[in-house]
Parts: sequence; structure tokens; C-alpha cells
Amino acid sequence: MADSKTSVSEFKLPDMLKLAQNMTQVFQRGAEVFGAMAARPDLQQHEAESKILPMEQVSKTLGAVYEYYKNNPAKLMMAQMQLWQSLTMLWHSAWAKGLGQQIGPMIAPAKSDKRFNDKDWRDNATFDFIKQAYLLGGKWAQDMVAGAELDEHTKLKARFYLEQIINAVSPSNFPLSNPEVLKATLASNGENFLHGMDRLEKDFTSADGRLRITQTDKNAFALGRDLALSPGKVVFRNDVFELIQYAPSTEQTFETPLIIFPPWINKFYILDLTPQKSFVKYCVDNGITVFMVSWVNATEAQGRKSFGDYMREGFLTAIEQAQNATGAKTFNTVGFCIGGTLVSAGLGYMAAKNDARVGAASFLTTQVDFEKAGDLCVYVDEEQVKWIEGRMEDKGYLPGSRMADAFNLLRSNDLIWSCVVNNYLLGKDPMPFDLLYWNSDSTRMPAGVHSFYLRECYLNNRLSHGNMILENTRIDLGKVKIPIYNLAARDDHIAPLPSVFRLQDHFGGPVKLVVAGSGHIAGVVNPPQLKKYQFWTNDAGAADLDEWMAGAKETPGSWWPNWLEWISAKSGEMITARVPPDAGLGDAPGEYVQVKGE
Repeated sequence: MADSKTSVSEFKLPDMLKLAQNMTQVFQRGAEVFGAMAARPDLQQHEAESKILPMEQVSKTLGAVYEYYKNNPAKLMMAQMQLWQSLTMLWHSAWAKGLGQQIGPMIAPAKSDKRFNDKDWRDNATFDFIKQAYLLGGKWAQDMVAGAELDEHTKLKARFYLEQIINAVSPSNFPLSNPEVLKATLASNGENFLHGMDRLEKDFTSADGRLRITQTDKNAFALGRDLALSPGKVVFRNDVFELIQYAPSTEQTFETPLIIFPPWINKFYILDLTPQKSFVKYCVDNGITVFMVSWVNATEAQGRKSFGDYMREGFLTAIEQAQNATGAKTFNTVGFCIGGTLVSAGLGYMAAKNDARVGAASFLTTQVDFEKAGDLCVYVDEEQVKWIEGRMEDKGYLPGSRMADAFNLLRSNDLIWSCVVNNYLLGKDPMPFDLLYWNSDSTRMPAGVHSFYLRECYLNNRLSHGNMILENTRIDLGKVKIPIYNLAARDDHIAPLPSVFRLQDHFGGPVKLVVAGSGHIAGVVNPPQLKKYQFWTNDAGAADLDEWMAGAKETPGSWWPNWLEWISAKSGEMITARVPPDAGLGDAPGEYVQVKGE
């Protein structure tokens, strides 16, 4: 296979006969695959049910941008002139570079953009021109959206929809305009496309007939073999969750156990990946008795469950069962993402009932105030929530594949288009990557819980306003006086730093904010031995995020040791380690996490 350090111009001509034969096979097999899909009578219905977005929303939103400029022809003309001038300057720059002058790029991809890493995107005048013309055009289109005088939510959606179009038409996604693909084709006489067709056929064999792009080698991992290896027992099970108690690895442990509530929108083993990346193992090895909630992968049976049910039958029941298993009187909790939102509401409920069984809480990239919520807002307004509720009405849940697609679109270059290029154009095997395996292991959303979350949190922001009602009880976070560790991630696009920062404004007790480097997942799953990223602390605190960051201390590496020091001080004395009881429900990682959510 071709090397990115080799230029297209350095390749000799391929075996033209072999290339022609291979390409003929590619076209024949492609016609067969797409013909078979078109002939499926059930495909149209499946396609209608599995759409990620109501397409009328896309056309309506982008149409609003068009109408703005249609009604403001002077601004449209000025924008067109700016595009023309940029492309003209790029053309002159390309000529000068072709004549041997040292000309810097007019525009460069972001450092995190891996699409243009091949040397020919930089050194070959033709590909450099194509790349820069694409980047200039994309920036111009997004500037058009930014310049339109529309409400902020419409702008957010327009930017998102336009970004998907821009990402899709990238020259890196097409064989003739991607130098890396051209080199692979020349080196293999087109066999890269035959290998790609093999993968395309496999990815079209999903139950609904849709293309399910393989992000990683799914055969490289198995739960209990490569991932979720921390030993333990399932000590309780109901129709909402399994409770896992992990086996101790030290002779003594802190007397106060820790209960972890992950998001039910994903599976819990993100916190128990390989032993080298396991937050669970880190806690256990440092003397903490750990319980993990493993949420059920929802079916029709959970369709009518409410957010209140998940609080009562999930959060409160987990505390009760951990109490039964250990005899402990108080517990510390960890809530991750939407799991943290549930923990917040549950703590508010406990405060209203004078229930003091939780002594300290840690929140990982959690929102309780949704005014500045992240990129997921693009999917949330009254019209779209009604549309989503309609998709859940029959089965009582939102299919896991729809949730996966929605999240993948938020990072479509990394999670969709890079896989298209790697798998189908370059004909390479997907790399084994534990995070991508977890990312593709989708879960179903119970209809009642998901609808409540979208409406009460995203649309109405009731939790932060103090008017959310659960089990006939008003949830007032200000009554929660326990100490809180609030972890935000600097580059989080799901729970943005400005949104997570606001958690301190709503709880009534001391809140310690820590800001981790990287994003929603990598910022959390960052064990000390990897020595990656950094984190920021500010013991003086601040009411304003910019002021807080300006006064913050940056520390290289993982935030885990900082958290361990904090939680250890709130975990009581050391006692003889507790061994999980055998409830006859099996070993960790349990049954619920094994269920697929396609």
C-alpha cells in the first residue's frame, strides 16, 4: 500500500489491464449491492423510521438563510465579491508557487483536522489548490450563516447542517481528488477498491438495510475478555439496572463506598475499559469500595418508565441496595453526563426528604443548567422533539442506531468520513480501538425518560430554575449542601465548559471545579500513566468563567489523582475490605451491558 511520504508524481504507471479489470469488477459489484438494496420492499419503511433529522427542518433552516440574503441583495453581492476575490488571490498564489516562489498558504486546516495530512496536500500545487479552494469555500459559506440576522437557534442549526454538507463534499472523500487514494490505486492496480467493496457489502448487511459504517475492528474486543475486566459481582437486578459491586484489591478500604451512575445513553464500561484505562480499577486499587450502575438497554418494557421512575427505581434503589450489601450508612456518588443530571435531581429529592445517605458527590461533564448547552441543542426544539416522540411512540424507545448516528454527526469528519476513506477508498481494515468499539456499542432510549429529559432539561431548563417536579416533590438544588467535585472538559462539545461551570450557581454547598484538557470522553478517561493532557484548578474560585480560567493553575497530566485526594478526605476511616456478596446473579460485567441496541 502507498506511503503518505511518497508523492503521486513519483509513481510509475500501473498495470493498465489489471487496473481496468479490477475497476470493472468494482462497478459490477457496486451495481449489484445498490440494486439489491433498491429491491428490498421493507427498506423504504426502515429508512423513514431511521432518519436522524426531519429533512423539512434542514430545508426550512437553510431556506431561512437564503431568504435573508434574497431580501438583502447588497449583502449578498458583497459576500459574492469576497468569495471571488479570495479565489482570485488563491489562483495568483498557485501560479506564483508553480513558478518557484515561496508562497505561504492563504488558509490552512485546523491542527486537529487529519483529512489533509498526506504530504501532497501541501507539496503538490494541484492538490494544495484544491484543498485551499475547498477550505475557503467552506469558510465563506459558514460566514454567510454567521452574517445572517437570524435567531441564535436557527443559526446553530444552519451552521450544523451546512457543516455536514461541507464535510461531505470534501475533496478528501473522492478518489480523484485525494492523493492518498490515488497513490493506493496506482500501487495496487485498483485492488484497494475491491477490498473497499468487500467492506461496503458487509456494512450493508444490517437488519434495516442501511449502511452501518464500521468504525473499528469489532472482533478485536469482547466484554469480560478485553474490556470491562474489573472483577466483581452483580448484587442486585431490576428492570431498570443491574448493580455491580467490585472486588477489593487491597486488604483495607475506606468505610464510605462509592456508587457510580453512568449515562444510560451509553454503556458503563467507558469507565472500565482496559485495565490500563479503567477508572473503576483506579478507584479499587486505591482502597475505594466501588458500586457501578449498569442500565438496562431499553425495550418496550421500559417504554413508559418516567424520569421519576429512573430516579426512584434507579438512583434511590441503588443506594438502598448498596446499603444492604455493605451495611454502610453513607455513600459518595459519581454521576457522568446525563447520569450526573439524574444524580443532581436525586440529590435534590433526598434533600427535600431530609435523606442524608449521600455525603459527597462528584460530577463528570454534567449539566444541570441547559441555557448554554452544547451541540446537541441542534436536535432540540419543539418541532424536532415532537418528531422524535413520534419515532418512539410505537416501540416505546429510540433505536440505538439513531442515537449513534446523531452523536456521530457531531464529529462527522472523525467518526464518519475518515472511516469512509479508510474502509472503502483505501480498502484498509479498521483499526482496533477500544473507545470506538464502545462508541459503536449503542443503547436504546426509553421513550418516557428521553422525552422528559429533552423537554424538562433542554427546552424548559426546569432543573436549574428549581421547578422540576419528581414524585410530587419540587427539586431545589439549593437545598443540597454536600461538597461537590465538578469536572468539566475544556473542549467538550456535548456538555460545554460554560454550561458545566454553571453547576456551582445552583447547589447550596461547596463546589470544587476542575477543568480537564480534551473533550467529553478523553477528558474523563485519562489515567495518570498515560501522561496526557492537563487540568486546571482555582482554589480562590470565581463567579465568572473567564476570571476563573485567568486565575487557574495548570497541572500536566491526569485529574484522577486530584480527585482521589478530594474523595479520600470524604470517605471516612480505613476498614477491612468488603467482599461482594454472591446474590446468584452472576459476575461482572453482568448481563445488561451485553445486550446490543441496534
